[in-house]
Amino acid sequence: MRAIAPLYASALISGLGFAMVLPAIPVFVTEFDVSVGAAAQVITAFALGRFVGTPASGFLVDRFGSRRTMIAGPAMVGLAAVAAALVPAFAVVLGAMFVIGAGDVIWAIGREIAGIDLVPLRQRGRLMSGFHGIHSGGMAMGPLVGGILTERVGYQAIFVVFAALALVAVVLGTVAHEAYPSRGGAPAPRRATTLRSMLSPVRRVEAMVGLFKQIERPLRATYAVLVFATFSSFVFRLTLQAMLPLYAGSQLGFSPAQIGLLFSISGIVIFSMIVPAGFVIDKIGRKWATVPSTGLPALAFVLLPFSDTFLQLAVLVSVMGVANGLSLGSLATSTYDVVPAAARGRLQAARRTIAEVGAVGAPLVGGILANAFNPGVPFIAYAPILLAGSLLLAFVGRETLVKPGAQGSGA
Repeated sequence: MRAIAPLYASALISGLGFAMVLPAIPVFVTEFDVSVGAAAQVITAFALGRFVGTPASGFLVDRFGSRRTMIAGPAMVGLAAVAAALVPAFAVVLGAMFVIGAGDVIWAIGREIAGIDLVPLRQRGRLMSGFHGIHSGGMAMGPLVGGILTERVGYQAIFVVFAALALVAVVLGTVAHEAYPSRGGAPAPRRATTLRSMLSPVRRVEAMVGLFKQIERPLRATYAVLVFATFSSFVFRLTLQAMLPLYAGSQLGFSPAQIGLLFSISGIVIFSMIVPAGFVIDKIGRKWATVPSTGLPALAFVLLPFSDTFLQLAVLVSVMGVANGLSLGSLATSTYDVVPAAARGRLQAARRTIAEVGAVGAPLVGGILANAFNPGVPFIAYAPILLAGSLLLAFVGRETLVKPGAQGSGA
């Protein structure tokens, strides 16, 4: 537990820091005189940074180990947050959120790999649920703190606090567990597999294809389904983060503190799901967590644009909190079940790289739809994607949990 503690603390800081920015999104509209759609691109910039940083994160953790990534990631986040606090320009805020996104994903992959290296297979689901649950616990507190800071001090205070938290995470990274991939007789990475090649679109596709072929043939379809399900999950989360503040603030007139409270309610529900979600993932089955984690948000997205009171929105974000809680670590755990240890960082990063397309595109297209119609429309537009992810997990993906004494189909 002593070795896990710095990783959990780092996950808490990551969620808390980023979530503080969410209630400030409507404030950017008046602070910088931009449209509601443009303000939502703060989340797009963050997602784009994650998209660029994800393939690099897998390469870095497989090549240099987990500890260095848990130092470099929050260091990038802290420097970018300082820039956003000191320079009062929307372009700088967008650029800072891009760097924060890249640093955040490098940071996240490092602590995941370090954690996986510390626990036996039978506890993998509970570990990943704990990681994501504690991260969500930070996201539960972040919007409320960010809303209060924004109202009483200004948006700059959010980034100052974010930078201070990132500094703490850098210190935690220096004492965190060091994990390197188990080569297990696998061939050493080819010379062409460099950080520069991972950032090249063509090289990235070639690398993904090569990594995909390392997965056992019967499990490749399951990996592909997990990739799409992660894509739909990212669409869900980033749309909620970008559009709910705009819908509640610009459409319904809620204050930043009220918006922050909505996210906090969701985060509290997610945090409460850590233990039950881990139990479901490890004891009952991965699909019992992954399928409803995308199906429930599809229903909530359909209902959300027709909700106009705080109570109605609170109920819906609670339902989505349950779904998020069930997804906590279940998609990542299922992926670790099917990928070979020698390429676990890169295959997790490949899954997330494809999924980050949804994270980038969802708030971007959502902003366009919000400007053309209203901030409630993106929720209806994206509901079919979430439903498709749930159906694929249910009927195409394999159950990867191998119970003791049973002949499993997983890795």
